Amino acid sequence: MTNIIDKNDYKLFLSEIKDKIYKSQYEALKVVNKELIKLYSDIGKSIIEKQKKYNWGKSVVETLAKDLQQEFPGIKGFSSRNLWRMRTFYLEYKDNEKLPSLVAEIGWTHNYIILEKCKDDLQREFYIKMTKKFGWTKDTLIHQIEGQSYEKYLSSQTNFDKNLPEKYKNHRNLAVKDEYLFDFLDLPEEHYERELEQALIKNIRKFLIEMGGYFTFIGNQYRIELEDDEFYIDLLLYHRALNCLVAIELKTEKFKPEYAGKMQFYLSVLNDKVRLEHENPSIGIIVCKSKNRTVVEYSLKDTTQPIGVSTYKTSKTLPDKMKKYLPSPEELAEKLNIFDLEI
Repeated sequence: MTNIIDKNDYKLFLSEIKDKIYKSQYEALKVVNKELIKLYSDIGKSIIEKQKKYNWGKSVVETLAKDLQQEFPGIKGFSSRNLWRMRTFYLEYKDNEKLPSLVAEIGWTHNYIILEKCKDDLQREFYIKMTKKFGWTKDTLIHQIEGQSYEKYLSSQTNFDKNLPEKYKNHRNLAVKDEYLFDFLDLPEEHYERELEQALIKNIRKFLIEMGGYFTFIGNQYRIELEDDEFYIDLLLYHRALNCLVAIELKTEKFKPEYAGKMQFYLSVLNDKVRLEHENPSIGIIVCKSKNRTVVEYSLKDTTQPIGVSTYKTSKTLPDKMKKYLPSPEELAEKLNIFDLEI
């Protein structure tokens, strides 16, 4: 037996132990979180039952909060406001067959944000699953809800169904929103494409968050060459779940059919000249200032490359007319199944 420890072997050993510890801590936190959610739901249930049994009014919640905080000093979570949330939490989910098993997968803070800001069960399911899948922070979750990501994902216009492999159907709908909110950009109402591109690059982290999970940045003005001709793709990203390159074209005007043809050209070149052997065919996203949905539909109808067409805004406004493009409740429920699978 030698006393000499190889540095590389030890680094690998240390890494393995760290991974085991982190995994153990994560599993322990999940158990603690599930117990906490269960406790809060039980407290909410008990408050309701006692109010009915003894005909107690609202004051019992204030009294209970005061006594619990005195009994458990230093432990957060027993304020009167939070007790009211527990009561509402139980009431909202007690007769729901699906959501109670999902709420235990995310933290209490995320739960009451979703509970208070979302009034529809399918909408709540969407944000619960997205929070779990992408590890959204509280602020990110609020931003996504206020930016109406639910409506934007489920009303997106793409031709992915016919141009992407069936095995990727669980992730393809998450690759494109119908509208992106770039409210973090300091741009005048009228701006050029180059200005939009540079502003997004300067805010690349916020941009990738708004694009959705799984995106990484490769480059801007990405150069592709064909013999003596050069072409430049505004932004080139990579989608880790779809395992493919994503070409982004930025347009500060209304969508035109010829944009789809140009994107199809870019994707053909990327697939032949850039993508690696193990990667899937590239996809394209055309981001425009506005669009006519019927024109987009016909423009993508006969294209052979996977392309999505979206719009963008730089302020938190979303026309109510978008709601009419949402799928039916049955179709919404089916679409929400895409969040059940991990990478």
